[in-house]
Amino acid sequence: MLYQLNIVNPEEYSNNCTMSFPNETNLKPEEIALSTLYREPVDPANWFGFKKTSPLLPYIKNHLVLLTLLVFEVTVYRHQQHFRKRDQLSSPLVHLIFQDITRQDLDKGLVSCAKYFINFFFHKFGLEICLLMIVNVIGQRMNFLMLFHSCWLVAILTRRKRAMIAKLWPKYCLFQSLFLMYQYLLCVGMPPALCLDYPWRWAAPITINSNLIKWLFLPDFVTLPNATHLMYDFLLLVCASQQWQVFRNEKKEEMIIAAGENTDDSDPMVGREQNPVPNFINCRSYLDMLKVVVFRYIFWLVLAVVFATGSTRISVFGGGYLLASFYLLLFGRKLLMKPAGNYLNLWDCLIMYNVMVIISKNMLSLLACVFLKQLQSNFCWLIQLFSLHCTIKGYYNGEAFSSFHSFSLFVVLRS
Repeated sequence: MLYQLNIVNPEEYSNNCTMSFPNETNLKPEEIALSTLYREPVDPANWFGFKKTSPLLPYIKNHLVLLTLLVFEVTVYRHQQHFRKRDQLSSPLVHLIFQDITRQDLDKGLVSCAKYFINFFFHKFGLEICLLMIVNVIGQRMNFLMLFHSCWLVAILTRRKRAMIAKLWPKYCLFQSLFLMYQYLLCVGMPPALCLDYPWRWAAPITINSNLIKWLFLPDFVTLPNATHLMYDFLLLVCASQQWQVFRNEKKEEMIIAAGENTDDSDPMVGREQNPVPNFINCRSYLDMLKVVVFRYIFWLVLAVVFATGSTRISVFGGGYLLASFYLLLFGRKLLMKPAGNYLNLWDCLIMYNVMVIISKNMLSLLACVFLKQLQSNFCWLIQLFSLHCTIKGYYNGEAFSSFHSFSLFVVLRS
């Protein structure tokens, strides 16, 4: 607010950077005009987050929203604390929206089922949500840094057992926190007031063009890193942190009583004389009808998505999806009658193939987004073979393609 006063005049201390000679930079003439260093006088205060603007409300609206949310949170917390002290109530062991709904109420009807999942949806499916968030981050960014997320995705999925993933999860949360800060520093970059360009913009025998700088997510004064993409990483960090809390809570007795066990046992009926879940095949309620629809037809829905993924865009990757869909269709529902370990191994193979395709497309985005024009002249067969197309806007000043078939398939497979 003080920076908006009339006594502050940025023109008095702004720097006018001297334009480099053509033999000192690899910038094109049109890129020099777009550079933050030479476009206009550089205000040193902008690097610290201060900007002279009018009107003021759009400039501070995000800060006001954040302040409002913090005040609302404190108000609710203080109100709950005052209410419990006034009525001499103890704080609940498990913080839920519907305190009277537990695992025993899940199969009583649609209303109780909905309340149960409002209470424990993330507790039951948080790991799958985190995996989908990782895939979403990869699909939204498609650059060099996303190879690190791809490696973590493979590391998590190859653990298979929930207990092994829980041991790995604190390290992943630490990585995600440090990685997010590192990307933020890349977006901030060097102060432009120094009038120094980055080394990859110096004249050199091997030049790095703007598209390659964008793909490598390097700081630059011409192709600025898109900081809004960090919102996807932030949402992933929020989900991963919450899942870390789930891994710790699911071992507590009060949470097991309220939400039930989180187990990945492929044959949970071993050692039990009766099935604790009531028989829903006879459809005695609307909840039973919903269960029949989900458990009887979800298999065919997944196969339809697998087939659509392989046939919509013709490429070498699509052939794997078509083979998988035909193989599974050959057995049909007979596959589900086999021991759980047999068809789960097939499902794991399909998931890992899907992950391999995602990683491959992320690496091939270097060709699709950076060197596509060069490939069009001599390697059209390569473009057709892998169906190369850039899904991210800003590389060739054209509309980005909106085909994320592999990523949508991963959502269905993990569900």
